Formats: sequence, C-alpha cells, structure tokens
Amino acid sequence: MTFSDAIHTCFSKFFTFSGRAARPEYWFFFLFIVIWSVIAGIIDAQFFTQVAVTETETSRSVAATSSQPVKGIVSLIVFFPHLAVAWRRMHDTGRSGLYALLPILLILGAFATLFFGIGLASSFQHGSNLDILFTRATLLIVIPTLLILFVSPLLVLWWLSRPSQPGTNQYGPNPYEVAQ
Repeated sequence: MTFSDAIHTCFSKFFTFSGRAARPEYWFFFLFIVIWSVIAGIIDAQFFTQVAVTETETSRSVAATSSQPVKGIVSLIVFFPHLAVAWRRMHDTGRSGLYALLPILLILGAFATLFFGIGLASSFQHGSNLDILFTRATLLIVIPTLLILFVSPLLVLWWLSRPSQPGTNQYGPNPYEVAQ
C-alpha cells in the first residue's frame, strides 16, 4: 500500500470500525496527520498569532498567542478517520478496537475517581474519619491509575506496530492475503 492509497482508504472508510488495517495503512495515515499538523501549525503561526510587547522601566517581555484555528480544523477532520484506522489496526493484531482508546479511558476513569472521591470526602467534616477514609481510598485508586496512564500510550503504540495476525481472525481476513 502506498502513501496515497493509505490516505484514500482511510478517508473512504471514515466511519468503518469493522475489518482490519495493515501496518502501512495506519502508519502512512499517521504520517499524513503529522505532516498536515505541522503545515497547519505553520499557517497558524504566520497568520493567526498575536504578539504583545510589555515594557517596564527595567524589563521588556514579548508574548505570542494563537487560537490555532487551522490546526483545530485539521484535527477535527482527521479525528474519526484516525480513530477508525487505529481501531481496524488493533483488529489486525487480534485485539479489540477498544484497546486504541485505553489511554483516553484511563484519563476519564482517573478524573471520575478524583471528582467523585474527593467530592464524597468533602461532604464530611474536614479531618473526620470518613473524610480521611475517602481521601485515602481515592488516592489508592488514582495513583496506580496514573502510573498505568503513563505506560498505556507506549503499550498502545507497541500494539499498533505489531505485525498482522496471520490468516483470518474474528475481525476478518488478513489484509495482506486479500490483496494478493
């Protein structure tokens, strides 16, 4: 599969989460996303950056800010195709597509635990036994979740880089065998 074939395939399977995607399909589309993100960042820097200069008697500071509208638009355009191809790539390695969402699910779980755990603890009198119990229980859950959160993107990256599972698996035929 060539670079242009991968881009065409990923955009034509915009919302297709079934089937399998070979490594070149995923990684060429990932390269496409990186290239367009850099181009969008350059456009944003050139046309949408506001520079503010603040001067005092002793110092001068310059601050540049940008709302990055072009990069935001590019991100919105490629979000679902990227998610779909990552989902199909996980299928190609014999895993559920949900594994592509593992870091996001861990972030949501950590925030939910913090929100409800600390919220529940704050409903009790500060320093009471229940306040301390819920605070410590929340930390017992959140700290390992955060440790796993730092490892999970590397694990997902490793899974995405694995070779195709030979033969047909529960998600469909091997893309290399179908193409031949």
